[in-house]
Amino acid sequence: MRAFSEGLSFALDPFQVRACTALENGHGVLVCAPTGAGKTIVGEFAVHLALAAGRKCFYTTPIKALSNQKHNDLVSVYGPEKVGLLTGDSSINSDAPVVVMTTEVLRNMLYADSPALHGLSYVVMDEVHFLADRFRGAVWEEVILHLPEDVALASLSATVSNAEEFGGWIKTVRGDTTVVVDETRPVPLWQHVMVGRRLFDLFDGDEPLGRRASGGTGNPSRVDPGLTRYIAQRRQADRFADFDRPRRRGPQQRTSRPPTLYRPPSRPEVITRLDEDGLLPAITFIFSRAGCDGAVAQCLRSRLRLTTEEERREIIAIIDRRTEGLPEADLDVLGYWQWREGLLRGIAAHHAGMLPVFRHTVEELFTKGLVKAVFATETLALGINMPARTVVLERLVKFNGEQHAALTPGEYTQLTGRAGPPWNRRRGTRRRAVDTGGGAHRDSRLGVHTYLSAAQFVCAVVQHDDQPGAPHGSGPCARAAGAILRPVPGRSLRGGSGARYRARPEDA
Repeated sequence: MRAFSEGLSFALDPFQVRACTALENGHGVLVCAPTGAGKTIVGEFAVHLALAAGRKCFYTTPIKALSNQKHNDLVSVYGPEKVGLLTGDSSINSDAPVVVMTTEVLRNMLYADSPALHGLSYVVMDEVHFLADRFRGAVWEEVILHLPEDVALASLSATVSNAEEFGGWIKTVRGDTTVVVDETRPVPLWQHVMVGRRLFDLFDGDEPLGRRASGGTGNPSRVDPGLTRYIAQRRQADRFADFDRPRRRGPQQRTSRPPTLYRPPSRPEVITRLDEDGLLPAITFIFSRAGCDGAVAQCLRSRLRLTTEEERREIIAIIDRRTEGLPEADLDVLGYWQWREGLLRGIAAHHAGMLPVFRHTVEELFTKGLVKAVFATETLALGINMPARTVVLERLVKFNGEQHAALTPGEYTQLTGRAGPPWNRRRGTRRRAVDTGGGAHRDSRLGVHTYLSAAQFVCAVVQHDDQPGAPHGSGPCARAAGAILRPVPGRSLRGGSGARYRARPEDA
């Protein structure tokens, strides 16, 4: 481990040291830590051990975009001759000693008894909490159960409440497994609600924007009284406005215009406010591909522009380099010109329905800080290294494949975790948190923010206002830290000894 740590520009955290030591001693590991805490260092150490021993390591991820990014990261460290990539879209150097792949690819290899499995010593399963997914979770189960016994498994998971129980099941079916849990988020996270163009702390006791969390006054277990008072005032104003609104004859007695309280701010208004407060770059999660594209079009119509002339020149150079292979005749059909115009203004969509070259260009530009506002589906929450200062959730409800349901605590944690992953630790850079109240810059870790701008969420706060001072003991925001793996009906994990473990995130 000394040789590995000497190649880093930062000191390993205690949980990383413990996990890496377990791997070095031949044990499997389950690492549960918040987004941005540095779990991937453990996976990279498994890669280092495999190469040092002249063996193989497979690094699995749940989505192609994350596989592509991890492949690029490892290539930059070990070189293209030692790192391969296998996804549904790409097959690059598949015989390399280190291969990054989607989890389904490894599952198919196991069932086909692929020759590529010969010499395999380590498997890294990133985002292993995907095992709780009711549609794809079986893939993770099958890989864990069918991997050869002599393969060490490094499982990387978001924070869950029953990590020891989960690790105990892995130990039953895989042998010695060390469970490493770290619940410290390296970057403080503030949560706010945007009502109209006004911003409020979500919970009582939150620090002002840009301030480091330091145990302020107030009760952090209750909804901010200022927010509930403002909503009560807006409700009263709406009642008077509705009373004064002219009546119509016939069955529809009043106009159908919705109350102003439940009318969320427009997307350009949200982005403009974040820009004014110095809180860009931002990711806005919209649970619809069409919605993401529509949000970009809405910002273009509003003439929103977030880039300087120098940044636009750099953006043009990257776009031209990335898209030079596209036929001129196809550009109109592909929506190239609107996509390009959005990028030049610092605005983009990101979802699985985009042309891969478009999506990869957005990722590069956002990582470089040239794109300031991205409207994305939840696939962007799965560990892709696109660190943002702010995350905006338009809704706390999404379609889960069967019905529209509230976000679970685990899903909420995963989405908001995209705000403020630490600096690129391999480079050792730091950022400064800005005191937007007019104070000086603070030399601290990046303070990041989650904005909830949806009218649906305002309605949820209104319900709390019915009982003044009521605690916020419900919903994904309140229980984000309480995500737990629990049984999924009709599906079980079975070990050779007859042990079983069933899992899913707790319902919101």
